[in-house]
Amino acid sequence: MSFWHSCSRTWNIAAIAAAAAIFAQPLGAAAEDLTTFQLTAKNGRFSPETIEAPAGKKFRIVIKNEGSTPEEFESIELRKETVLAPGVTRTVVFAPMKPGTYQFFGDFHPDTAKGQLIVK
Repeated sequence: MSFWHSCSRTWNIAAIAAAAAIFAQPLGAAAEDLTTFQLTAKNGRFSPETIEAPAGKKFRIVIKNEGSTPEEFESIELRKETVLAPGVTRTVVFAPMKPGTYQFFGDFHPDTAKGQLIVK
């Protein structure tokens, strides 16, 4: 490998690392600024059953399964789903949404684990 090729490769790696560091900070800071809602799954139910979120803003829902059986957060309208084993916590991030009411349910307890996300 020639001297210039070696220098060029070293410079490229350094440039990529520097760019990654620069772009990672704003993304990390933005994640910290997200409005966060807590949702608990337990005994075949979600609590709270209604979450009100701001329209036009990115937000997240932190879902914790406090039950002794698995549960799934699912919404066909929202195109979101995640399975949670007992004791597991997961975060679901939502892009800015239009106002409306969106239903969600627990696939393991579809008759009782129901809720709605109201975006306004």
